[in-house]
Amino acid sequence: MLRHLKRRLGLSALLACLACHPLLGAEDVELDPFTGFAMVGDWQLVRSNCIACHSARLVTQQSGSERQWLNVIRWMQEKQNLWEFDPVTEAKIVAYLAENYPPKTAQRRAAIPPDLMPTNPFAADNSGIQSSAQ
Repeated sequence: MLRHLKRRLGLSALLACLACHPLLGAEDVELDPFTGFAMVGDWQLVRSNCIACHSARLVTQQSGSERQWLNVIRWMQEKQNLWEFDPVTEAKIVAYLAENYPPKTAQRRAAIPPDLMPTNPFAADNSGIQSSAQ
């Protein structure tokens, strides 16, 4: 199959595709068939705490640094009634999530600078309305 792709896409396109593959350069990590979590480290701790309230997919489609994952946990504790973890358990969960679901480099495009935005026709000062008398 690799030979077929090489012929069809060309070597440079193939290398670009391989560079984007999430498991390139990583060890073959077995995934839990029920959750899709990488079965490394404290994955069972994460599984037992996270899927008690929501699907595993909600976890696996997210990404973040340790700080970002901790902020998500704090938000769930404040707004969604998530129980408080003991410090050791919390550190293990956050470390697992940050290691296995780290920040993505290009998740969204950058915001459009305000000076490049069109005039807002709904602005209170009506600055977007053009005069028809010219």
